[in-house]
Amino acid sequence: MSEQPLNPTTAAASEPEAATTVTGSATGSTAADATASTEPTASTESTASDVTAADEAAALRAASFERARRLRQEPRFPGGPAADPAGSHHERRIRSFQPRRSRVTTGQQDALERLWPKWGMDIDGKRVLDLADLFDGLPVVLEIGFGMGEATAQMAADDPGTGILAVDVHTPGQGNLLGLADKAGSTNVRVANGDAVILLREMLAPESLDGLRVYFPDPWPKARHHKRRLIQPEFLDLVAPVLKPGAVIHCATDWEPYAEQMLEVLTTHPRFENTAADGGYAPRPAFRPLTRFEGQGLDKGHVVHDLLFARI
Repeated sequence: MSEQPLNPTTAAASEPEAATTVTGSATGSTAADATASTEPTASTESTASDVTAADEAAALRAASFERARRLRQEPRFPGGPAADPAGSHHERRIRSFQPRRSRVTTGQQDALERLWPKWGMDIDGKRVLDLADLFDGLPVVLEIGFGMGEATAQMAADDPGTGILAVDVHTPGQGNLLGLADKAGSTNVRVANGDAVILLREMLAPESLDGLRVYFPDPWPKARHHKRRLIQPEFLDLVAPVLKPGAVIHCATDWEPYAEQMLEVLTTHPRFENTAADGGYAPRPAFRPLTRFEGQGLDKGHVVHDLLFARI
């Protein structure tokens, strides 16, 4: 039997219904999507959690930094060496030292508490020192960087007629030197805490020093750190005015490349003259004791060089 043709009127009437059905289906899908978009998804919750964790981590880092900052500013011992004596004088400048805090022994703590008020001082950059009053009229030699103080204490005991102004930032070493000097009965040692550059620049009168000793300073062996080495032309520019004419700057190092740099820098500076007849290194003077650090270097095969230059 043949198919009957569709009634055009019926077909036309059914098309809008179909269209409406399709349109309604699309509208329903859009509404569902909109509803779903307002509900938190696992991805959204994860992102929010990450942001919160990052904020908490940043807050913890800030709090840790603040605690460290306060710790650097607080003295370890009341009445003892300050953690940051020249804080108000800080400037953006490359420094040759790294302040470090190590364990202080009971003996060192006792020496700091007993002797710092009498023999210690902070380098605060706020006054000019009266070395004649500080050392009862003795000639004064400045020593920069004394480690644990054994060599300094021995030189003070061997030469009580010379005052030693010893500068360092290592608290255990400061306490150790004070204890050694006290045990030996030496009264010609004063311990200064802080940056030697500030001391030279702001706290010493012209031509007030009878000598300068820099024994085994940090060699800063990496090339990118050479700018941190202490013996530089700019440093000698600070040193020359506070040394009396004829006063000797005495350096020693077991780091060959640094010794070569020292020799070059001192030789080319117009305010200093080599005391060695051949213009090179000098023999170790009898007054400089063999230090523990030097002994360790010699055991490793290092060669120690002494340099003695007089201020013109």
